[in-house]
Amino acid sequence: MKIKQGMILAAGLGKRMLPITLNTPKPLIQIGNKNLLERAIELLINHGVEEIAINVHHLADQIIDFIDKKKYKLKISISEEQNALLDTGGGIFQATKSFKKPFIAINPDTLWSVAYSNELKDLEELYFKQKKPCLLLANKDLSFDNSFKGDFNLHDGVIRRDNKNEFIFTGLQILDQSVFSSINDKIFSMNKIWDFLIKDGSLIGYKSKQKFYHINTKEIYDKISNLNLID
Repeated sequence: MKIKQGMILAAGLGKRMLPITLNTPKPLIQIGNKNLLERAIELLINHGVEEIAINVHHLADQIIDFIDKKKYKLKISISEEQNALLDTGGGIFQATKSFKKPFIAINPDTLWSVAYSNELKDLEELYFKQKKPCLLLANKDLSFDNSFKGDFNLHDGVIRRDNKNEFIFTGLQILDQSVFSSINDKIFSMNKIWDFLIKDGSLIGYKSKQKFYHINTKEIYDKISNLNLID
C-alpha cells in the first residue's frame, strides 16, 4: 500500500535566517542547485505522492509563484495562513482536512535528498505494519549542527521523552487526521499531539542513517553552503 498524499510546512517566518529571509521565504533558500522546498517536493514525488498541500504565510506570493512556474505534474493545493500562523500542529491539521487516508508531513528545513527515499519507504512500511503515527529520527551524533539537545528517545521502536534525549526529529512523519481528534484549538504545536501519543504509548520511530543537515540558523546555512554538497 502506498501513501498518495503529503503536506509540506512552508509557513514559518525564518527569523533565525535573517537577513536572508527579509526578501526570500525560507523554503526558497537555495542549497546547491535546488531550494529547500524543491527538495521536499521531489522527495514526495519520487515516493509516488500524487497530491501535496503546502501551507504559506511569510512572502507567500513567492512560494505560490515558484510552484506555478515549476508546473509539477501532480495536484498541489495551498493552505493560506496569511491572517494568523497556526503553528506546526494547526498548520498540518488545516492543510490536510480533506485527506481521508494516511499522509506524509515534511518540514523543508532539512536538506532532503534522494538518499532519504529508502528511509521514507521504510517509514511507510513501519506505519502500515503497526498502524501508528511514526517519525523519522536522527541520532544527535549524525547531526551536522552539534547544538541540538535532542527531542526524543527510542525504546524498542516506541518514542519517549526523557530528561536526556538522544534523537532529533528530522522533520518527516506519517500521520492521519485521527491524531487531531482530541484537539479543539486552532493554533497548536505538534508537540501537543506527540506528547499525547507518547503518553498513550502510540508514537513510534524509525532511525535514519543519513548525515543530518538542518537549516535552522544563518550561521548553519553559511557552513552547509560552503560544503559544496553534491546531490
